[in-house]
Amino acid sequence: MRFELFVAARYLRAKRRQAVVGVVTGISVAGVAAGVAALIIALAITNGMQRDLQDRLVDTSSHVQLMRVAGDGIRDWQPLIERLRHTPHVVAASAELNDPVMVAHGARPGFALLVGVLPDAEHSVSALLNNVPPDAIAALQPDAASSAPGNAAVPPIVLGKDLADSIGVVPGDSIKVVSPQGELTPIGVEPQYMPFRLVGTYHTGFYQYDFAWGYIRLADAQRLFDEPDLVSVISFKLDDLNRAAEVGRALERAAGKGFQATNWMEQNKELFRALRLERIVTFIVITLIVIVAALNILIALTMMVMEKTRDIAVLMSFGVAPGQVHRIFMLQGVLIGVAGTVLGVILGYIASWAGAHYRIPLSPDVYSIDTLPFAPRALDGVIVAAVSIGISLLATLYPSHTASRILPAEALRYE
Repeated sequence: MRFELFVAARYLRAKRRQAVVGVVTGISVAGVAAGVAALIIALAITNGMQRDLQDRLVDTSSHVQLMRVAGDGIRDWQPLIERLRHTPHVVAASAELNDPVMVAHGARPGFALLVGVLPDAEHSVSALLNNVPPDAIAALQPDAASSAPGNAAVPPIVLGKDLADSIGVVPGDSIKVVSPQGELTPIGVEPQYMPFRLVGTYHTGFYQYDFAWGYIRLADAQRLFDEPDLVSVISFKLDDLNRAAEVGRALERAAGKGFQATNWMEQNKELFRALRLERIVTFIVITLIVIVAALNILIALTMMVMEKTRDIAVLMSFGVAPGQVHRIFMLQGVLIGVAGTVLGVILGYIASWAGAHYRIPLSPDVYSIDTLPFAPRALDGVIVAAVSIGISLLATLYPSHTASRILPAEALRYE
C-alpha cells in the first residue's frame, strides 16, 4: 500500500492543468469539514439538552411519589412514612399537600401549583429548595413566626421568580391565594382564600418550576385546602435513581391496597422519547451535508481520472496492476475525506467548547431552560468521523473503478 498511498498523495499535491479540479477538491474538503462540524455541534446540543433537563428534573423533584389511587389524599401519613423509610434503596421521604391555586397581587393574577411542605424533609428528597434564601426557608419552618413585624398572623409563601415577576411582587408584599376547594353555598361553591406574605423567591433555570410553583408550610396548606392532617403525596429519594420503577412497585406492596407509585422516568417519558427522536433526526438530516460533500469528492475524482488518463496509461504500461490503480484513486478520496473530517472534528469541538463557555441565552418559556447547553462526547466524535470517512470511501468506488478499466493502448494512441 505504500506505493499506492505515495502516488495518491502526489496526485493531490500536484499542480493541475485544469484549475477547476483543485477548486472542486478544496470544496470537497470544506464540505466534509462543515458537515462534520455541524453534526458534532448538533449532537453536543441534543446531549446537553437531555443532560440539563434530566439533571434539573431529578434535582428538583423526587425519584418516586406515592399517592392514593382514588385521589382523596393520605391520612395517618406519619406512621406510614416511618414504615416505608425502611424499604430497600429508600434514603429519605417527605410528605406534601399540593393543589392548583390562583395567586394575585392587586389586579395581576397568576396560577400556580401550591405545595405545602416540611422544609427539612423536603430538602432530603429534592434540591429545589436549595435555591431559596435561608431566611425564607426559616420562615417556612413549622414553628416559625412571620418574618415581618406586625404580621405574625400572615403565613409565609415562596414563589418562583418568574411567577413573582409576572404578578409584580417582591419579598415583603402581600399575596392573595385563592383555592378552588371552597364551601358549598346556596349560590354555588365559594372559593377559599387566604392572604400570604412573600418571604422569598427561587430561580432554578427550569421554566416549569420557576413560573408555576409555590411553597408554603404544610399546616398552612392543610388549613387553606380545609384538609386537616392530610397529605396528597409522599415523595421518596433513592440511592439509585435507575431503580425507581422497581422501588415504586415495592412501595406499593408495602403501603397496601389503594396506593399507586409513579417515578421520575414515567412522569417525563414523553420528553425523553422526544429528545431521543430529535437526536436521531438531527443525525440523519445533517449527515446529508456530508453526503453532498461526498458527491463533490466523486466529481473531483472523476475529473481527476479524466485529467490523468495518460498518466494512468503510462503507469499501467510499466506494470502497475489495475487493482493498484483502483486503490490509488480510492486512497485519494479517503485522504480528502480524512482531511475534511479531522478539520471538521476540530472545528466542531472548538465551537461546542465556546458555546458552553460563553452561554448562549434562550427563551425559557419556549425551551424550558434559559441557556443553550453543550455536552460534546468523545464517542460522538468517533461515530461521526467513521460515518464521514465511510461515506467518502463510497464516493470513490465509481471513479476508481473507471480508472482501473483504462486500456493503455487506447489512452496513448493519439498522444
